[in-house]
Amino acid sequence: MPNRVGIVWNPTKVNEKRLRAAVESALGEASEVLWWETTADDPGRAMAEAGVAAGCEVLIAVGGDGTVRTVAEVISAAPDAPALGIIPQGTGNLLARNLGIPLGSIPRALQVISAGSHREIDMGWVRADEQNDETGFLVMIGFGLDAHMLAETDDDLKDKAGWLAYVEAMGRAFAAAESVTFELAIDDGEQQQLSGHTLLIGNCGAIQGGVTLLPDAVPDDGRLDVLLISADNAAQWMETLRTVVWDNGIRRVLGGTEATVSTDSARHLSGAAMQVSIDTPVAFEIDGEEAGEVSQLHVRVQPAALRVFC
Repeated sequence: MPNRVGIVWNPTKVNEKRLRAAVESALGEASEVLWWETTADDPGRAMAEAGVAAGCEVLIAVGGDGTVRTVAEVISAAPDAPALGIIPQGTGNLLARNLGIPLGSIPRALQVISAGSHREIDMGWVRADEQNDETGFLVMIGFGLDAHMLAETDDDLKDKAGWLAYVEAMGRAFAAAESVTFELAIDDGEQQQLSGHTLLIGNCGAIQGGVTLLPDAVPDDGRLDVLLISADNAAQWMETLRTVVWDNGIRRVLGGTEATVSTDSARHLSGAAMQVSIDTPVAFEIDGEEAGEVSQLHVRVQPAALRVFC
């Protein structure tokens, strides 16, 4: 392990005594460990900045997706940036799931960090509406059906039924989501006039329950992947559900095919930057967390932004 390690931890997600005992057992006296606790007003930005200023060679984010994303934002902008370690303690843990970082066990997550093997991954950035500042994302952002689905999915059912929880949630979300008209420009291409229930943009493709919404998404390819769902009747909705859950999900896991299936109502695209203008403000999510409503999105990828232990 490096000489100086910083821990940015969310006290609402983990027991302090248990965390400190696990860190001491894993790191011992080989490293100097500095601790910063997040607050209700700051999910980790000032703490991560203090870790960078203190010369930490590794910053470990302990908490949910919000904590990990905030620490990653700071690291991605830092010269001579520290590596990122993750001890997932949230409900979604989306980046950890996509990178194969152990869930539910602090000692096992620390073993991954101690082993020292890391991967350089990209980071996505989104600027919504007239905001001046960008927000980072590590997995995916989206509006419409995706945001409704995340809000509607029952956590207990996810744990027990996996895929079926999202099938059930999709059915309820379909009733809540309405098709919207928007313009999409990818990279230097012309604006396309489109309509759909969902536009999903991501750097990783898997969410909870074993569901993969972006099967071609690779976290270190310098590109972002797009899923547009535009079903507008029951037949197209069932076709979309089959494409997402079976063709590009279960079937691929079982080795049936490696090719991503697109249909008229479920299209897959990719690029390094996207501009989106929506006629009507819609519900929006960032890495599985609701983020209000938006009508414009400016999205880009930052290649090789982070060194993550995994």
